[in-house]
Amino acid sequence: MIKRTVEISTRGISLSVDLGQLVLSQDGQVLDRIPIEDMGVLIVASTGVTYTHAVIARLLAAGAVIVACDDHFLPCGLLLPQDNSLQVQRLTAQVKAGKPLLKQLWRQLIKAKITNQAELLDHTPSVQSALRAMAARVRSGDPENLEAQAARRYWQAFLGPDFRRDADGLPPNSRLNYGYTVLRAAVARALAGAGLHPSLGLHHHNRSNSFCLADDLMEPLRPMVDRRVKAIGASGEPQLEKETRRELLGVLTETVSIDGAAGPLTVALERMAASLVHCLEGQSKMLLIPKPWKSADIDSCGSS
Repeated sequence: MIKRTVEISTRGISLSVDLGQLVLSQDGQVLDRIPIEDMGVLIVASTGVTYTHAVIARLLAAGAVIVACDDHFLPCGLLLPQDNSLQVQRLTAQVKAGKPLLKQLWRQLIKAKITNQAELLDHTPSVQSALRAMAARVRSGDPENLEAQAARRYWQAFLGPDFRRDADGLPPNSRLNYGYTVLRAAVARALAGAGLHPSLGLHHHNRSNSFCLADDLMEPLRPMVDRRVKAIGASGEPQLEKETRRELLGVLTETVSIDGAAGPLTVALERMAASLVHCLEGQSKMLLIPKPWKSADIDSCGSS
């Protein structure tokens, strides 16, 4: 089942729960009702939205994640479900995973990331060829830090020589930030659903980061956001317009290929998380990684 992503960006909206449904109201009038079981991600993009504790509890119990945004519509927090009957068993597998395995998994992720970056550089074949060569050279643990080397060449070729990737920088950085946070939330949700703890990373380790594992797994998928940001345009105001946010949310329903099957990214993320479990438990050495679907047009299904 494809879970819904819903963004609430209008001030004055009130969220409540009634008969298993998320109820959206304004000025006492019901605007919409959404079955809780259909919810995958709720993005509260306006500080003028009110909601009850029951909304938080019921959404998390149903496996949905909640993303809170600041005054500029940029995500600033994430609430994640933690109820899974296999969590203890799989947490143990995470803790006991040896460094050789973690380094091999990181190699697979970085190789896929650089390969996907190269796919977006048809307009600069020399850089595209260089990135493909880098991808082929990635070794266990990426000791040469080819990820960073590729990133420097990629951003200059993809968004121009004047672009600098800086989370606090000028547009389109704010658009990249929003798209990455949406992607991070969906990956974290898939990990929680698989009984894995998102803070125990394969490569990322930061005591102030509760989502290291989600950050690891989303690395090969970042180019999907990059592609949408470039299609929107590099200029604009730091504050994200509603239509821009809607377009970036569409990354979650974009068609991808995983293990030879095509489908929406949200479904593929669940298979990716399940394959990570198999690797950690010694059942497989190969991580299944979604591949962006080759298409001239971006498949955007909106935010609902």
